[in-house]
Amino acid sequence: SGHSCRGKMAPIGEKLVMGATQENSDEDEGKNLWSTILSDVSTQSSSKLPSCKSIIVAGEDESGKTTLIAKMRGDDELKKGAGLEYFYLEVHDEDRDDHTRCGVWVMDGDSHHRGLLRFALSAENIEHTLVLLVVDMSRPWTILESLQKWADIIHHHIDRLKVPPEKMKELEQQLVRQYQEYVEPEEGAQSPQRPKALTPGTGDEETVVLPLGEDVLTHNLGVPVVVVVTKTDAISTLEKEHDYREEHLDFIQQHIRKFCLRYGAALFYTSVKEDKNIHLLTKYLEHRLYDFPFHTPPLVVEKDAIFIPSGWDNHNKISILYENLHNMKAEDPFNDNIAKPIIRKSVGEAREVIADDEQAFLMKQQAVLSKALPAGAQRDSPQRSPMGVQRTPERRANVASVSPIPAGGKKLEGAKGASGASEGVLANFFNSLLSKKTGAGSPGAPGTPPGKSPGNTSVGPADKAVRSDAAAELDRLTRGTRKPVQGQSPQSSSAS
Repeated sequence: SGHSCRGKMAPIGEKLVMGATQENSDEDEGKNLWSTILSDVSTQSSSKLPSCKSIIVAGEDESGKTTLIAKMRGDDELKKGAGLEYFYLEVHDEDRDDHTRCGVWVMDGDSHHRGLLRFALSAENIEHTLVLLVVDMSRPWTILESLQKWADIIHHHIDRLKVPPEKMKELEQQLVRQYQEYVEPEEGAQSPQRPKALTPGTGDEETVVLPLGEDVLTHNLGVPVVVVVTKTDAISTLEKEHDYREEHLDFIQQHIRKFCLRYGAALFYTSVKEDKNIHLLTKYLEHRLYDFPFHTPPLVVEKDAIFIPSGWDNHNKISILYENLHNMKAEDPFNDNIAKPIIRKSVGEAREVIADDEQAFLMKQQAVLSKALPAGAQRDSPQRSPMGVQRTPERRANVASVSPIPAGGKKLEGAKGASGASEGVLANFFNSLLSKKTGAGSPGAPGTPPGKSPGNTSVGPADKAVRSDAAAELDRLTRGTRKPVQGQSPQSSSAS
């Protein structure tokens, strides 16, 4: 049965392999079959997707570079790194059922790390590289400066690569041809690129018909460039908080599109939050790197989902935006009309809190406490004398209505018998009561009616004469010694 199988397979081998001999020997059959297999494998391997393609992503910090790549990968857990990050995109060719990976290098937003670019872009892989310049619509005043800054960094790096001039010129011509051969796709178009009707003749003739001549690809880097404006969902915030109008957005767009003309770049407005143009961007990058079919026409209607492929735009199309520029001119410097808000800056400064040095903080607290301590000491230490005087006015109404005078008199006499110092204290106490009492009844004047001792005094609180005698008695009490005060008290009473 084995022999019959080989017999049946021999004609197949003869048909597939050119120049096969007419001999039907087993040895020739085997050779022809192996040749067929090797030929098929060789053909398949040559058609496999290349694994050397890569994308370099450049832009400022917080412009959304890593978030954009994470969304394109379908990976929400992608973490932001520092210096030079490396990721990859899965590429699938549905026609061939083939897979590969496209490397993605994300540069740090700090341009001091630009030296790391040598690991991502070299003279060997420049022909397989695409550059993605990312800017942020939530900070539109940074867009044009950022684009120029990172384009210059890439340009200077490529200049230092020492790519052979012949190879560099070939790369530049490829971009020129790609830009010129672009044709806007129509319904049912199989391929929008390289239409035969528009590419007759030589390459020189094609170069002559470049739209608008010197304004297009005047800065030819030799690598494809795609400009991505992220966070277009912030446009509504700009309109509410910074009074942006449609003409501001058109002014920004026409400046970006003029930049794209100079570098032959495509333009995408994207929003990760609202999932706008992310899938379209992925498909376009695959088209530019792997020559996959791409049939999406330009999108210029929605202000937050712009798509302008490389090769479509020119100054005539850009000038349509000028119709909405009522309070500004297209040739105005970018930051004259799109300036950084002063309010935004002041708010940022107000929120910044600088912590004091520990010792400086403690010194401040010590100063505060030292100012507060004397007041506290004055309230606490003189409780034996002035504080008692200060607190009695708060309670003197209750004392006048509840406590009779005799109790006060007995306490006074007992205190005078104890020491001369306490006598002066009590004298001051009662004197303050009398001097501060205005219209209400006295809490107990020490003066007594005729013939009565201070111990059984019962004078009405409204008696002004008694109160004045009590004041005089206290004055003598504070100036005199213990014995004269006791002797004078009855005389004073009798005199009254």
